[in-house]
Amino acid sequence: MLKKIAVLALPEMAPFEFGVLCEVFGIDRSDMGGPVFDFHVVAAEPGPIRTKLGFEILIDEGLEKARDADLIAVPAFHFGSLDPRILNLLRDAEARGAWILSVCTGAFALAEAGILDGRRSTTHWMYTDRLTRNYPATTVDPDVLFVEDRHVITGAGTAAGIDACLHLVRTELGAAAANVIARRMVVPPQRDGGQAQYIQAPIPERQSDSFAAVTEWMLANLADDLPVDVLAAKALMSERTFARRFRAEMGATPAAWLNRQRLIRAQQLLEQTDVGLEQIAAESGFGSSAVMRHHFLKVLHTTPNAYRRAFSCTGETVMAVR
Repeated sequence: MLKKIAVLALPEMAPFEFGVLCEVFGIDRSDMGGPVFDFHVVAAEPGPIRTKLGFEILIDEGLEKARDADLIAVPAFHFGSLDPRILNLLRDAEARGAWILSVCTGAFALAEAGILDGRRSTTHWMYTDRLTRNYPATTVDPDVLFVEDRHVITGAGTAAGIDACLHLVRTELGAAAANVIARRMVVPPQRDGGQAQYIQAPIPERQSDSFAAVTEWMLANLADDLPVDVLAAKALMSERTFARRFRAEMGATPAAWLNRQRLIRAQQLLEQTDVGLEQIAAESGFGSSAVMRHHFLKVLHTTPNAYRRAFSCTGETVMAVR
């Protein structure tokens, strides 16, 4: 169970990525039914830590507070050598089976500690070649928002750290806990697509909202059959134009996006209700429990029954999720 969190404060760290870790894990959201963590920010030398933008953050706790943490989280930082005590802390955490998570260039700290050797990883797309070149023992995937490999999660650039953190919360505490955090942060609880869409792409002058209405309608009608021709008509586009623009703007095909939303809906129903699997499959749009089971195994590597046993919020299991 994910309870104690330690965020490393590193010299020349990036404030936004550091803030992401503090925002996800450091805020008490129990008033909304969200999780509460034993949260600590630690440094090799407690005191003022200078950030990448020049201002300082005062850190009170040392690395000893992280020795038994369930998660060691590493923000982005401006490369450079790291205190050997930090590298040893990361190695010890891996050895005892704790979670380790990095955001953006924080992956370089994990690589320097040898944590990424033999593992898949990612980092900001601007630095994936550098990570591959400097640490050839890791297999770097430049086209994803995050990578999980045996209790080690590496997030891609900047805001992808939110996706990585929410993925960990979802894995350990269930979709309901991740959804509470996402709702408070005003971000999607789960995004499709990777970071390849952001590489060397011009920034549009105006963010398109052409799919806002149709995606809201899709979410309201997940139980229905939603073929592309119906969706295209709803969006007042040809099927070909709709499919092409949907993938470009949403980062996934209409079918993949629908499957992801249906999976999230099924997770919520498994957590929050006692209704049978056939009804859940029907309400979430999978049609049958067999089809739903296939998608659970493919994406979540578990069955709906096993997921319900682990994350049900009904009856006596509610305390186990929080």
